[in-house]
Formats: sequence, C-alpha cells, structure tokens
Amino acid sequence: MRCPFCGHAESQVKDSRPSEDGAAIRRRRLCPECGGRFTTFERVQLRELTILKRSGRRNPFDREKLMRSISVAIRKRPLDPERVERMVNGIVRQLESMGETELPSTVVGEMVMKALKSLDDVAYVRYASVYRDFRHTDDFAQFLSDEGLREEAED
Repeated sequence: MRCPFCGHAESQVKDSRPSEDGAAIRRRRLCPECGGRFTTFERVQLRELTILKRSGRRNPFDREKLMRSISVAIRKRPLDPERVERMVNGIVRQLESMGETELPSTVVGEMVMKALKSLDDVAYVRYASVYRDFRHTDDFAQFLSDEGLREEAED
C-alpha cells in the first residue's frame, strides 16, 4: 500500500481488525520511509459487477461513485455517517448476492431510493430528483403526491 504522505510504495501493517460493521478489514499502517501512520479499509468483493447504463454503455461497478451520489443527496442532513456506511454496505451486498454479474443501473437506483426513503425523506427526494430527472417544479409536486410525502408535510 502506497504511503499517502510521501508516496513510498511499501508500508508495514501494525494492526488489523474487522471494521465495526464487519464489512471491511481496518489496517493501521506505518511508512518506513517517512514514519507516517495511516489507516486503510479493505473490503471483500464477492464478484466483479458491471452496470448497464440506460445509454447501453457498460461500466464497472464503483462503490465510491455510489457513495458520492448518496453523499450529494444527504449533504447537510443530520444523518449519522455510520448509518449511511451501513446502508451503502447493504446495497453492495444485495447487488453482489443477486447472482448476476451485469445489472441495469435502474436496479441500483431503485435500491438507493428504497434505502434513502427509510433513512431520510429529504435525501430521498433529492436523490429522486436527479435519478428521475425532474425538470420542473410540477415534477416534484407529482412525485411528492405519488409517494404520499406531500400530505405528511402539509399536516
């Protein structure tokens, strides 16, 4: 593992243990070159996944891209980062356990929507606005009434 401080190609593992959610191995590392200490998280990947985009393109599944898209939706929301991490881990595990190596992007999008709906209504609507490509305020109003969120907000 390359040192993030000096770029040295080798580092020494000083401690290894499972992460709190058990989805990764947490390793404390030491760079013999600069003495810098850093932590890495290593995840087991059950299978290589390919995402089939609406355009027909195929992209390798990227957990970090999934995390970034969710981060945009939850920005400035009072959510515990560990809950969000568990949610992402759950989505990834579901995808890997589906038995398919190629999955339509809509499957991923719907899983994220379902997970966000149970986590935070505002994040859910934010994600939906991008995922469903809202273009006008009427799109928001229609979505909110279809989802039963509008009535709750007005009560």
